[in-house]
Amino acid sequence: MLFLVVSVLLGGLVIGGLGRLVVPGRNPMGCLGTIGVGLVGAIVGGVVARLLYADPGRHVLLTLVLEVGVAAVLVALLSSPRR
Repeated sequence: MLFLVVSVLLGGLVIGGLGRLVVPGRNPMGCLGTIGVGLVGAIVGGVVARLLYADPGRHVLLTLVLEVGVAAVLVALLSSPRR
């Protein structure tokens, strides 16, 4: 159970970090915000990949691109009022 929690948090951090790298400029978001954006991006991107393909496991790269893309959009939306 602990391994699952740690792996989900690390996955959210990686997806959120990649999403932050895609958005240009400064993003005043902390580590918890990055994990949250990454988790939401992974969930929404995974759902979209599931709608596009019956087996998204066979399209890992596209699923990753969708997840990072959703996370990048969320980062841009969350950091735009502060600019």
